[in-house]
Amino acid sequence: MYKVKTSAKEFNVNFLDNKIILDDEEFQWDLSKLQENNYHVIKNDVSYNVEVASFNPEEKEIVFKINGRKYPVKVQDKLDLLLEKLGIDKASSTKLNDVKAPMPGLILSIEVSEGQEVKKGDPLLILEAMKMENVIKAPGDGTVKSIVASQGDSVEKNQVIIQF
Repeated sequence: MYKVKTSAKEFNVNFLDNKIILDDEEFQWDLSKLQENNYHVIKNDVSYNVEVASFNPEEKEIVFKINGRKYPVKVQDKLDLLLEKLGIDKASSTKLNDVKAPMPGLILSIEVSEGQEVKKGDPLLILEAMKMENVIKAPGDGTVKSIVASQGDSVEKNQVIIQF
């Protein structure tokens, strides 16, 4: 089972024998793929042009553009619903403590400074490992407390580089 939330409504969605069950009723439609991320849908004799405008798999968020109007949608699967029921879902939004080296390498540059506020996904540093440059991004929101390593330092896996 999935829970799908829009700004206006919440739905329970199940898939059973190649059928979509929406709030305990079979959802009947005619769907044709036009191009990558573009579809034509007929539902109750009404035609819709549907585009998947954006998809964020980490946040399980999709923005559909239906007949030119955007509709953000959040999807929760069984695990998400269980974690929410247990109150554990809030743990993912806890304060960011530190960033560790994901692999051994050489710090080519540090993109932040002490006291700087960062948002999830902001680039923090560039780590060279196995002749490849890897942009290490903030896994959450926070303020840089201290930078433990410096540009040009060699770091080992799990070595703390930035503290929040």
